[in-house]
Amino acid sequence: MTEQRTQRFPQVGPGEDMGPPGVFYREEVQLALRNRGMPLEGLRYDVTPVGMHYLLIHFDIPDAVASDWRLEVGGLVAKPLMLGVAELRERPRVSLPVTMECGGNGRALMDPRPISQPWLIEAIGTAEWTGTPLRGLLEEAGLKPEAVEVVFTGADEGVQGDEQQFYQRSLSIEEATRDEVMIAYEMNGRPLEPQHGYPLRLLVPGWYGMTSVKWLKSIEVVARPFEGYQMIGSYRYTQSADDLGEPVTTIRVRALMVPPGIPDFLTRVRLVQRGPVTLSGRAWAGRLEVRRVEVSTDGAKTWQEARLEASIGRFAWTGWSFEWEAEPGEYELAVRATDSEGNAQPEVQNWNYQGMGNNGVQRVSVIVD
Repeated sequence: MTEQRTQRFPQVGPGEDMGPPGVFYREEVQLALRNRGMPLEGLRYDVTPVGMHYLLIHFDIPDAVASDWRLEVGGLVAKPLMLGVAELRERPRVSLPVTMECGGNGRALMDPRPISQPWLIEAIGTAEWTGTPLRGLLEEAGLKPEAVEVVFTGADEGVQGDEQQFYQRSLSIEEATRDEVMIAYEMNGRPLEPQHGYPLRLLVPGWYGMTSVKWLKSIEVVARPFEGYQMIGSYRYTQSADDLGEPVTTIRVRALMVPPGIPDFLTRVRLVQRGPVTLSGRAWAGRLEVRRVEVSTDGAKTWQEARLEASIGRFAWTGWSFEWEAEPGEYELAVRATDSEGNAQPEVQNWNYQGMGNNGVQRVSVIVD
């Protein structure tokens, strides 16, 4: 299978081949069946049920037993640590509602699109995560003066970009020691599900989901920027295969709408009865605040402001609603958000080679009868 894949796609990293519009390869379908997005009707929940939260598994789900699991904290520290799950549960406990989005959300809408996990716009979810602050572990271990970054290694292993690897990501010391960064062991008040990182995962609120390493086995403090594949070969804003680009970091502003009415089974075009219709959904902006949500009922030609609700948390989404008087006809609804720094979603998605940070406006086809 690896040989066959290599023959079809000589370079197998994200963005290293482009797929034809509207046609998906068998390998992409295979990825789509292993992973999943959140059904957009799930936007009605303040906190996404675990079974509806988006899911991306790079390699395999490791065979993990909490009682045997050990988390190693080492590298440039004065006092290396080896901690079990029970020991971590005895440490200071915090819970935060956090909206998490995949860095490649929207990739399949790009033209041409990178051949990788073919996300539409559903790679999103908000959960209440519980764990212990990472900063406390690093302070106990004692960072040495020459420390520059912290490398996080998961137990999932595979091949990507022609490189055998464990899934690894890094953060600067400044980012790793932010108050909200935690080692999580619960999701929505229950132990992590196997597919969500059981028994331990990193959680970095405000960043795209690739940063929150699952099945966390080791934390290593290092003296120079980490250049593993998931930092250099993937999750970059690039314009070509040879362009290193800039790293993908915090979540860009986005709003999504609960599709109104009822769907056509195959096309998902919405069927809506005439009369007053309440359009609603959620908006989020990573570490920033959502300042405005606007709705269009004429294909993004004109915009009207929606009503915002209070956010459920500093790093979680905000509800919005809009009253629409629906008259018979065919419509393209759209929604866009603007954050506290004035960044608004683009009406036409800005293309990049790996299909990252796609936050173009959502468009929903509707027939009113």
